[in-house]
Amino acid sequence: MIAPALELEFAYRTCEEITRRAAANFHYGIRLLPRDKRRAMSAVYALARRVDDIGDGEGDPAEKLQALAAERVKLAAISGDGSGRELRAQELGSDPVIEAVADAHERFALPLDALEQLIDGVELDVRGSRYETFDELVVYCRDVAGSIGRLSVAIFTGGDGARLASLADDLGVAMQLTNILRDVREDFENGRVYLPYEDMRAFGCPQPLDLSDALIRFEAARAREWFERGLRLVDSLDARSAACVLAMTGIYRRILDRIAQDPDQALARRISLPVWEKGWLAARSLAGMRT
Repeated sequence: MIAPALELEFAYRTCEEITRRAAANFHYGIRLLPRDKRRAMSAVYALARRVDDIGDGEGDPAEKLQALAAERVKLAAISGDGSGRELRAQELGSDPVIEAVADAHERFALPLDALEQLIDGVELDVRGSRYETFDELVVYCRDVAGSIGRLSVAIFTGGDGARLASLADDLGVAMQLTNILRDVREDFENGRVYLPYEDMRAFGCPQPLDLSDALIRFEAARAREWFERGLRLVDSLDARSAACVLAMTGIYRRILDRIAQDPDQALARRISLPVWEKGWLAARSLAGMRT
């Protein structure tokens, strides 16, 4: 029993290190959680980071799709009939991220279909999908970000998150819309366009780096509406989980406000918050929920 326990400790530490290193905004929220939930959230993030890196990495589309298919096989092994570490040792070999996700799944009944949806969304990126309508874009946002919201709620509630899934989904869409507005230039340089073409035509914008202030503010207002709906989630969470949600969404909402205030600046560079401001938002969220 000692060896598996040590292996699991190493697996979670690996995921936590990935999260500290790569999750600039996510980390500020999850550090407000108790240890078991924080570690499970790190495991989810580490796997999501791996899947996202496949989509953004080097290699041709066929190679990326093959790598994503390999991650699907690992997810199938987690949910297989022969539960426990025997199956994982046989099917997965030494993969600390998958080991941590498998343990988090056992503890918090993670909806593994949400991770499948995340892979679906990254496959859309690999295939270079473009979005004619906002409804089409929402499907993508639910795949790549709403999925993380549903996984997070399962952890927050100890596996009883199904009743809150739609609100978590709405928050995921809001945060992904913010990402899209923040990363317009970077995405375009990488050959990706996410803003709906019907919106660009309606505002007389010929291409993604020639966007009007009116279009940016229109899309920002949409994101705010999704935040307003999704934030009803916090009323159903314990204080520390609610503080985690408020910290993460607080960072994104602050970025969204700055984009809307100065759209030209947002198109010129990637808007971000300084470390002190992220820490302040996290501390304020925790203090507010305790009060």
